[in-house]
Amino acid sequence: MSITVEGPLAAGSLDIVGDVHGELEALHALLQQLGYDADGQHRDGRHLVFVGDLCDRGPDSPGVIELVQAMVATGRAQCVLGNHELSVLRGAPKAGNGWYFAENHDHDEGRFPDCRPASAEQRAQFPQFLAGLPLALSRDDLRIVHAAWHPASLLALAAEPDTQPLTEIYRKYHQRAEQWMHDPELMRDLAREHTLWDTAIADEQASVPLLPAIGQRNEHLQMSNPIRVLTSGVERLARKTFYATGKWRMVDRVAWWHDYQDEPAVIFGHYWRWSGREAQQLFSRGEPDLFSGLDANCWLGPRANAFCVDFSAGVRYRERPLAPGAPYLGRLAAVRWPERELVFDDGERLPYSG
Repeated sequence: MSITVEGPLAAGSLDIVGDVHGELEALHALLQQLGYDADGQHRDGRHLVFVGDLCDRGPDSPGVIELVQAMVATGRAQCVLGNHELSVLRGAPKAGNGWYFAENHDHDEGRFPDCRPASAEQRAQFPQFLAGLPLALSRDDLRIVHAAWHPASLLALAAEPDTQPLTEIYRKYHQRAEQWMHDPELMRDLAREHTLWDTAIADEQASVPLLPAIGQRNEHLQMSNPIRVLTSGVERLARKTFYATGKWRMVDRVAWWHDYQDEPAVIFGHYWRWSGREAQQLFSRGEPDLFSGLDANCWLGPRANAFCVDFSAGVRYRERPLAPGAPYLGRLAAVRWPERELVFDDGERLPYSG
């Protein structure tokens, strides 16, 4: 299926849902709080928009994808592609996405034992749905993207032949980036760092220093691939390492919204916002907190028209063993547009605070 870079966003009133990460129960609860029935229909004619990362880590990724797919098919919802869907499309095993593969690497390694695996039929069918998701949605007053609204990346992809599938375009940019890394000095430094640290990089209990050659490589692979920028954001060489998604990270996420000057508002996910100090103390892996000191309903950027709606529902797989049955600190949320009201799956509502 050919790539859709920027699609038209539905007219009217919208409810924009943050990263679900396989938490089907939380999604059902949030939809009820927002006034939708089980089929995604709203009595007032509102429409749902999902910012991506429907899957991985949570107990029922197949169930979440099937529900959203059905609502998209009826025109009651839209969804953009997230980095976790991109990994599924690429057939790239990552920590938390073993549910998709016939050979479940997570279960083989004793991780995510409670995650429902996809059936053979779902493994064959899901890629067609995911490959048709746009990377961004927009209308005059509002833009939706998973990680970063990045005009240069959107322009680069708009120039690509629209008959090419997303995975082929991704591969082309990745191959170009790898050619840059044939510099003899960089290759030597990479080889040395991998020899010394390859095992420790995947070990959460290890202490891994900043490895500059690996960090430089990772930054280049990220920033030279527009699909990666839109789905996993702007990244630069880190000041210190932190552990995330199965390995020690050498690049930091950059708060691109500090430079967002455009008039249309932009809503995105991807960057975990902590619901409180307790959640951060328990579950942070040492990554920079891009929302430090900000209230949950605080809008971002110089024009206060950017908003991250990811409130860390993806951490619930770590919460369950610690406190079974306790209220979750990682939460699923939605922004109501144009009201800018923030609604959580537990029923809490925070009005717009400009």
